[in-house]
Amino acid sequence: MPTVRANEMQLYFEVQGNPDDPALLLVAGHGAQLLWWHPELVAAFVDRGFFVIRLDNRDVGLSTHLDGAPVPNVWEVALGDHDDVAYRIEDMADDAAGLLEALGVGRAHVLGISLGGMVVQSLAIRHPDAVASLTSVMSTPAPLEIGRPTDEVIERWLEPSATTRDGYVQRTLDNAQRNGSRALGIDAAWLADYAGREYDRSFDPDGVDRQLAAVVASTDRRPGLRGVVAPTLVVHGAIDPVITLSGGEATAEAVPGARLVVVDQMGHDLPRSIWPALVDDVALLSGR
Repeated sequence: MPTVRANEMQLYFEVQGNPDDPALLLVAGHGAQLLWWHPELVAAFVDRGFFVIRLDNRDVGLSTHLDGAPVPNVWEVALGDHDDVAYRIEDMADDAAGLLEALGVGRAHVLGISLGGMVVQSLAIRHPDAVASLTSVMSTPAPLEIGRPTDEVIERWLEPSATTRDGYVQRTLDNAQRNGSRALGIDAAWLADYAGREYDRSFDPDGVDRQLAAVVASTDRRPGLRGVVAPTLVVHGAIDPVITLSGGEATAEAVPGARLVVVDQMGHDLPRSIWPALVDDVALLSGR
């Protein structure tokens, strides 16, 4: 099993492509394992000349789970009670930096989605020498202040979590319909298969909650982003209800010279129809 010890975590990772090509680190979102990255999208990046690295963030998948650590009440964390917060986004960024170092990658192009976008933003701030370019997708630098979810999304967060495999798959499909890019197409068959495989591989609701607490407890990244010098691309859906458009706008505004791409009819997902443009944009950003 490919793992490395980094930042006191055992991190599971997978690679694809030629190690002599420029590295591209892909960081998935809240609760998502590296399975979230569709094989065809990964292959498209490889075809454009990237050595693609994917990881399971701490508390999901086959990386270290902080079993026994407190499971914070996210609403209390939002009100300022951080006593039970086990870690923050900054710690997850240090995980990613440790992975790159362990793999002998001098500098990597980094792309993160949602929570993963927050991680790569923090990576660019805390470890600038490790970041060749930064792509932040459907994310925000300050989730309590900018890009806040719609009331409907917050109400759904209060619903009981799924506990069975069938329930988990159905919840994944429901969220895709509610939050995703319906007009651009939702691949329900692939999502159902992915969700089932994810459940079978690692089901840890407590770890997912600790990740969400890390998001809520982390500091506003805008001051740090103003010092980022890596070429930066920000991609956001025009109708994203989970992290609304102002989150992407604030990210792009904070990073000097950042390019903002707003995708019409895109929600909180990555529809297949935008993959070619995304791959082209990341390749252009990296000089490929």
